[in-house]
Amino acid sequence: MDFEIRADRSPQGRKKLSREREAYSRLVQQGYSNTEACRIVGIDARTGRKWRNGRSGERNRKPVPPINLVVPASGPSRYLREDERIHIADRLREEATVRAIAAELNRSPSTVSREIRRNRTEGTRGQWHYRPHAAQARADARRPRPKRKIHQNAELRDAVQAMLDEKWSPEQICHALRQKFPDRPEMHVVHETVYQALYVQGRGQLRRELAGALRSGRARRRPQRQANCRQPRFITPMVMISERPAEAADRADPGHWEGDLIIGKNGKSAIGTLVERATRYVMLLHLPGDHGAEAVLGALTTTVQTLPAQLMRSLTWDQGSEMAQHGEFTLATDIPVYFCDPASPWQRGSNENTNGLLRQYFPKGTDLSVHDPGHLAAVADQLNRRPRKTLGWETPAERLHKLLTA
Repeated sequence: MDFEIRADRSPQGRKKLSREREAYSRLVQQGYSNTEACRIVGIDARTGRKWRNGRSGERNRKPVPPINLVVPASGPSRYLREDERIHIADRLREEATVRAIAAELNRSPSTVSREIRRNRTEGTRGQWHYRPHAAQARADARRPRPKRKIHQNAELRDAVQAMLDEKWSPEQICHALRQKFPDRPEMHVVHETVYQALYVQGRGQLRRELAGALRSGRARRRPQRQANCRQPRFITPMVMISERPAEAADRADPGHWEGDLIIGKNGKSAIGTLVERATRYVMLLHLPGDHGAEAVLGALTTTVQTLPAQLMRSLTWDQGSEMAQHGEFTLATDIPVYFCDPASPWQRGSNENTNGLLRQYFPKGTDLSVHDPGHLAAVADQLNRRPRKTLGWETPAERLHKLLTA
């Protein structure tokens, strides 16, 4: 480099420092710290930070990208671009959350989190910094790695095929190879490599029929949708469980219910279940011929209107289609409905436990339409007179009576 330390230290403006800016950018891309790159080029550290972060030297000027920024190609990219890494660095200095940064970049939060974790620069005392150009250099260095590793190594391919024949998952195969060949890195793969070898069959890596050994049984990969890309479940917007009142979560007051359906043979019959969170008191809904949204709305509305006002505070349900008319239910009963997160049955733990108890009376694979309202009432009464350990061996009926008369 023909200018180790710049001799003329007087202000020269942005245009006269163009060579220094280009040299600084190359050094940062090679992994040099801001301080070291500035020392080599001969500029102040504050000037280097402005260049690195894409900011101009004048206060009244709009921030601009670094001089070496490559204009990204149009359309979405699988990999993070340099301008996206600069945006991440800027927002991290502003103490923005990972989810906020991901939303601004239209990326998954896990992508941003993984980028920060993999490409940050570790400092002293457990501190770290995220430098976008150094992160880009690390990513570029990792990119040209050997491809089709399983296809090129016959011994590795045979070992993976043998484990897949034994119904092992790709993750189990990954760890087994590392234990079996600890000193042979050419025999180590990550589980994603195995998935790629199975699903990209056109390149001839693993036998097509081995995909059937996977627990999913799929011969074609199915992409996962991001949470922010899901279509709305119902016409009336859902109110999620995170917005449920605190008194419902801590079971302090009666009147907060959890609901669900237990399904009969071939999905043709069902019984609705309601469990009061504070007392575990059970009520059952009679759904003899239909358990669609209209039928559930009618049975649910009729049942809860038999309750005293202090027991009509909220209802928590999963995102099943039977609650498509939850807005009409709230208008008819003045009871707000809160919905659990997808695939989160523990958020209705009392109801799930009760459904397990009800299977003693209504076994799986049986026709539930044969049970009349009288039988459902008798089953609910028997459960409500059963002592519960979680209630200090009181019965749900006793606890409910005690709370109502307190």
